[in-house]
Amino acid sequence: MRVTTVMKPARLMKLTLVIATALVLGGCTRGMSDLRDWVAQEKAKRGAPIPALPVIKTFETFNYSDQDKRDPFSPSQDELSQGSGPRPDEGRPRQPLEAYSLDSLKMVGTIGAAATMEALIKDPGGVIHRVHTNEYMGENYGRVTAITGDHIDLVELVSNGNGGWMERPASIALEAK
Repeated sequence: MRVTTVMKPARLMKLTLVIATALVLGGCTRGMSDLRDWVAQEKAKRGAPIPALPVIKTFETFNYSDQDKRDPFSPSQDELSQGSGPRPDEGRPRQPLEAYSLDSLKMVGTIGAAATMEALIKDPGGVIHRVHTNEYMGENYGRVTAITGDHIDLVELVSNGNGGWMERPASIALEAK
């Protein structure tokens, strides 16, 4: 008499999964001796030599104790006097284009002849303004000194860092299309 046993598919699936797991885990037990040997060999190797540090040059110090010479690192009397030099006209009402930096303003054209030429300036909001000579624009009290067909010349007043002011030339070129 012959007895055959037939396994149910669910039980066969579980048995197959257990055998596969045992085989995979069995492959991990080989050890890490080869990895440890490689790490030891890499640690035993000598590294590349480090180049020597450059020699630091020493500089001779100099004390400005001579009364005839001015210390270049301290402000002069002219720089300290706040009453001399250009000053912004604080009493003048601010003009609309003084609310924007010169970088954000764009010259889009001109109107008129040489003596009475007006520049057309576009602000960041897209509004176009007419600008004449001696009007102001930009955040640094920029006064328009000349208008030509392709650019506007200005003179800005900027702080000199010592409580005074100095003039700085600037210009806005016609926007290229």
